[in-house]
Amino acid sequence: MARKSKISGKKHQTGNRVSHAKNRTKHKFKLNLQTKRIFVESLNKFVKVKLTTREQRTIDKIGLVATLRKYGKTVADLVK
Repeated sequence: MARKSKISGKKHQTGNRVSHAKNRTKHKFKLNLQTKRIFVESLNKFVKVKLTTREQRTIDKIGLVATLRKYGKTVADLVK
């Protein structure tokens, strides 16, 4: 399975590591992905989701439904 957030759809970023001599080598900046079990009230069950730590904090602050609405997703998208 791809290293991609299920809620926002974010993936890794690419860039360069730059040495002191200004040598550049390709590099991937990976997401801080975590697998969490989130309780979905409308389905009355837990769903296992891969999401970033930033999204976890957003869910704690404004709730799951509001976070999904922010990223243009629905509860049905989590179950797929």
